[in-house]
Amino acid sequence: MTDRTEGQLQVEVVFALPDRQELITVLLDRGATVGDAIERSSITQAFPDWDIHRSPVGIWGRPVERNRPLQEGDRVEIYRPLAIDPREARRKRAAEGKSMGPAGNASGEQKND
Repeated sequence: MTDRTEGQLQVEVVFALPDRQELITVLLDRGATVGDAIERSSITQAFPDWDIHRSPVGIWGRPVERNRPLQEGDRVEIYRPLAIDPREARRKRAAEGKSMGPAGNASGEQKND
């Protein structure tokens, strides 16, 4: 984007599905919020089947409220509900006698290097 004035900031808005993602760069006036960025991006039009207005949001992996002011270079992330709660997934693996193990594998096998 080249038509940027001194009073503006550039941020990215991203939403992803397992098979598709959209990353949209927007220019906003300083003082704009996460909610403003989502509205300006029109990302809701790219994902009409998702209720993005009710989805949790974050900046660079940290959950935030939609009224949080943005800073130059922020990446606004719109989160989907988890398919399974991570704690429940760990309980299920433990009940099956499995663990992620030190190498991050779900088989529970030790990795020997």
